[in-house]
Amino acid sequence: QVQLVESGGGLVQAGGSLRLSCVASLAAGDTFSTYRMGWFRQAPGKEREFVAAISWSGGHTYYGDSIKGRFTIARDNAKNTVTLQMNSLKPEDTAVYYCAARYGPHSDYASEYDYWGKGTVVTVSS
Repeated sequence: QVQLVESGGGLVQAGGSLRLSCVASLAAGDTFSTYRMGWFRQAPGKEREFVAAISWSGGHTYYGDSIKGRFTIARDNAKNTVTLQMNSLKPEDTAVYYCAARYGPHSDYASEYDYWGKGTVVTVSS
């Protein structure tokens, strides 16, 4: 069982930056580096959208088309943490951002992630 807790959301003006963090709590004997980690977001009235993902070691990263070049995902396996640095934010980035963990190969599909946090709200004003 993996419990994920996101933080770092808030209100920011367009063009600004935010850094989201997600800390994982694991069962005894489990290791954070076993899981691929991802960030998704969901705006009101829209489906959950893939934002970014990172491989077990952090050596491979994947990004959704709408945020490429602006967001950066990273992980620290010693601290059981994954972060999402968001720069050049736009009003259309406004959403609830979710951290997710997957025990398996890379996927952009929310349905293929095994564990989810409760989300953190990001609001970008124009």
